Order: sequence, then structure tokens, then C-alpha cells
Amino acid sequence: MSKEKKNIAILGSTGSIGTQALDVIRANADAFTVEVLTGNGNADLLIKQAMEFNPNTVVIADESKYAYVKDALQPHDIKVFAGNKAISEVVQMDSVDMVLAAIVGYAGLESTIAAIKAEKQIALANKETLVVAGDLVTALAKQHGVNLYPVDSEHSAIFQCLAGEWQNPIEKIYLTASGGPFRGKDAAFLATVKKEQALKHPNWEMGAKITIDSASLMNKGLEVIEAKWLFNLKPEQIDVIVHPQSIVHSLVQFTDGSMKAQMGLPDMKLPIQYALGFPDRMKSDFPRFNFMNYPQLTFEKADTKTFRNLALAFEAMDKGGNSPCVLNAANEIAVDAFLKDKIGFLQMSDVVEKCLQTVDFIGKPGYTDYVETDKETRRIAEEVVQSLKFKV
Repeated sequence: MSKEKKNIAILGSTGSIGTQALDVIRANADAFTVEVLTGNGNADLLIKQAMEFNPNTVVIADESKYAYVKDALQPHDIKVFAGNKAISEVVQMDSVDMVLAAIVGYAGLESTIAAIKAEKQIALANKETLVVAGDLVTALAKQHGVNLYPVDSEHSAIFQCLAGEWQNPIEKIYLTASGGPFRGKDAAFLATVKKEQALKHPNWEMGAKITIDSASLMNKGLEVIEAKWLFNLKPEQIDVIVHPQSIVHSLVQFTDGSMKAQMGLPDMKLPIQYALGFPDRMKSDFPRFNFMNYPQLTFEKADTKTFRNLALAFEAMDKGGNSPCVLNAANEIAVDAFLKDKIGFLQMSDVVEKCLQTVDFIGKPGYTDYVETDKETRRIAEEVVQSLKFKV
């Protein structure tokens, strides 16, 4: 007896994760249908995707492009809406079974919360949701009986290592980091780095924001905080090791000292497919790993002195409260400023550190506290960027 198809809402369908998720769905058309597609400003790609996958509903976040998208899709009987509020509304549709949360950054928080409250299962690619409001989001997920299936390759690896081990306590997890394009470089080198260099990741194909985060190790810092909430861990149970080949995606150490690792070639389609298809492992034609192509797998300690973002993320996680929210908002402003040549590579950490020192600490924040913290941090971060810009 064949299973019913799973109806998927893809939030951020025009981004790196969204387009790869559609590749997975295209290859597994017997298992999935696309119910909702949302994009930010790339109207042409959103229209193209909608024409191929024929979803029930499309949302373009950029309201100025609403008429353009609506006119293009009018003959196809696809409902079109605009704005972020509409994204939070369409995820609640009865016809949606699972929401792939792949909007980049803080912008993805509101719609993910709306989907959880509507009791939709979540494939979570938006790590910032848990970084910013991990306590709130995990409590809501528990309250509404919603599972959060991780899509980040590292968290997917931990999740896969824990399958069949739910009753066994974790002693420690190790998140692996490639080290990015500047592994082994010193501060003097990093001070002169340009965005073109930072955007060349050695192993992964990703969007600009996450690629810069990977180069500065902030991405790993955000993943550390995400892991704390996903797997209910204490900060001291989480470590980071640099693994340049990106074959071992992460490891779990159990209380008997045994360790499990999940391995494979660096390809985001695998964790996306695992999250969408869970609990089944679906067949794929993804390239297979060959040990002879990787005769040596190496591991080294992360350099938190040179790459201060990782140390700042651990500090924010230790402090708790609204500190990770500050960390995330400051980093989003800093990365944007670096991509616009307003500040240097190392100055991104200066922006984040200054905001962590300046923004008022709230020990037990609620949703409105997170919203206000995000807004206040962005204002202060912009001021710090202005004060730094002439030193580039």
C-alpha cells in the first residue's frame, strides 16, 4: 500500500537550501508535493518554480513585486500573496503537512513560530530561530507536539547518530567545522581580507550570508547555540573541532565513552532529504563517498583567539537570556556591512563584541523582548559600523 504524499511548504524557496530542497522533491515526486513556495525578492525564480511545481499558494515577501508575480501566475490558478505577515499565515493552511524553514536570519523566526503553533512538523534550516529564541521555540514545539527535524548538516549528523539511542544520555557532542577559506591564517592576514576571498568556501556551496559566517566561524558559533536547544544540552557538553575535508559531519559521545559519527560527501541535499522523509531513508543518486579519494581525514583545534566570533558565541550561550539574540542581530548587521565594504573582516567581531557589551541583558526574555532586543541591537550595531568605517 503506497504512502500518501507529504505536502511541503518551502519558506525561502529561492535561496540555496530552498532550491536544493526542490531538487530533492523533483527526484521524489511520488513522495512529496509542493503546497507553498515563498521567496524574498527574486520574483523571476519564484515564478519559474511555481510554474514547474504548481503549488497551491505563493508568497513574495517584497510587496513591491506582488503585481508582477500575480500577473505571471494568474493563468496557472495559483494564489499569490505578499509580505512577511502573509508567510506566517500560509504556513497555517490545513493542507500543509511539513514546513521547511529556510528563510535566512532573524526574518525566519515569526513564520516558524506560526507554523509550530499551527502544529506543523518543521524541517529547520533556519538556525537563527533557535539562536535568537531557543527557549521559547523549543517550549512551543513541546507544547504543540511538533518535531524539529534539523537540516543543517552538522545537526542532521547528530540527529542521525541519535536514532535508536534516544534512551541513552549524551556525554558530549562534537560539531565539525571545515575551517573555511582562511583556516590557519593569522590576524595580520585576516585584516586585509576582501569579500571576494571570503565568499570562496572550499567545500560547500551556500548563500553569501552563511558563506561569510563560515569564513569567520560565526556559523559554527550559531550552530553551537542551535545544538544546545535541539538536543537539550549544557554548554560544556558541546565542542567544536576543525575537520578540513568535511566528510565527518559531526560526532556524538555517549556516557560509556563510545562515539558515533555520520559521514558522507559535503552535499546539503542529503540532510534535506533525511529531514523531509524522516523516519524513512529514501533512495538517492547522490555521489557516493570513496575512502580511497580521502586517504587521510584530519582534525584540529579551532582557533578561537584569531576567529573571535566562535568565542563570542560560546560566551553568549553561557550567559543565556537575550545574549544570543544580540549576537545574531549584531552579526547580521556586521556581515551586511562587510559585504558592502563598510568594515573589514576582523571588524565584524568588533561590532558583535561591542553590542554584547552594550545592549541591556534580559535573563528571561519573552517574545516581545526578543523583538525589542533585535531592533535595539541593530541600531547600536549600525552606530558601531559607522564609527569603524574609516579604518578599513
